[in-house]
This record gives sequence, structure tokens and C-alpha cells, in this order.
Amino acid sequence: MKATGIVRRIDDLGRVVIPKEIRRTLRIRDGDPLEIYTEKDGEVIFKKYSPMGDLQEFAAQICDSIGKNAGHAAAVCDRDSIIAVSGAPKRELLDKRNSPELEQIMEQRRLYCHRQGDALLPAVDGGEKWHIGVAAPILSEGDLMGCVLILLSDSEAQVGEAEQKLAQTVSGFLGRQMEA
Repeated sequence: MKATGIVRRIDDLGRVVIPKEIRRTLRIRDGDPLEIYTEKDGEVIFKKYSPMGDLQEFAAQICDSIGKNAGHAAAVCDRDSIIAVSGAPKRELLDKRNSPELEQIMEQRRLYCHRQGDALLPAVDGGEKWHIGVAAPILSEGDLMGCVLILLSDSEAQVGEAEQKLAQTVSGFLGRQMEA
């Protein structure tokens, strides 16, 4: 565990303010859920909660299926990082932070499809090999949960309408699973 040197007091309602610098670094936004853990030695640990984490194994199976049927790498991400990937080296993408470009696409809450001549948008922060071919945001009860991605390497052609529909279908399905 890394010490920050920041000390905060609990107020009379039991609240603690998480400093802005830490929230910015960890990408904690207003309204984000935090999971609370305790240790035997008195430590209290706050972790960002990702409802998509519960679907990680299921998302990996879906990515495998997309990869085999579409012939492209596929990934599923939550709002912060890639949680499942198939058809690409996992060490390059799995658990890597989403790129700012991907975050912007997700915030728009609509399908994105790379077109010939468009700038290549990286899937992960600092990643240059894999870019976004299709991004279909996962919405559950109107809330943004993550995104289904069909990824392309720099040398691949663009994706077609079938891949777009596939990503949309899977994102809709995952959104409904989150509601159940």
C-alpha cells in the first residue's frame, strides 16, 4: 500500500473527503460507487466498484465468440479499463486503463465506427497497436456501464455493418444482464 501523506478527519456525520488529486488520479467521479473493505489490523480500504466486474467471465466468453465469428479482436470494458479481451495479446490490453478517446466515445452514449481516413483512436491509454474499429456503449437503466469494442490493428481494414450490428447487439444484451 502506498502512503499519500494526506490526513483527513471524519466529520460528525461519519464522512471523509477524498482529496481532489486522488479522485482525479483514480478517475473517481461524482456519484461513482465505492466498495469498502476492512482488514484485521484496522485498515479501511475504498475501491472503485465496477458492476461490470461481476460479468467479467461472461464478457470473456462473449469476446471469444465475437473474435471467432467476426475475425477481429474483441474487448469489453467498464468505465475505467478493459475487463475482457479475445483475439489480441491479453497483456497489451487486459486491465489497461481506457484511453481518453474511448472515454469520450462512451460518454456520447452512441455507436462509434471508424471510417477510412479518420484518425486512429487507441483503445487503451498509451496503447498504439490496437485502435477502435467499433465501440458500442453498454447502458443499463440509462446509466453508462462500459463498452463493447471491436478492435483493429494498424494494418487491418475497417469493419463493416455486420460487425457494427454485432457490437450493438452484444452491448444491448450486456446492458440487460446488468439490469437483472
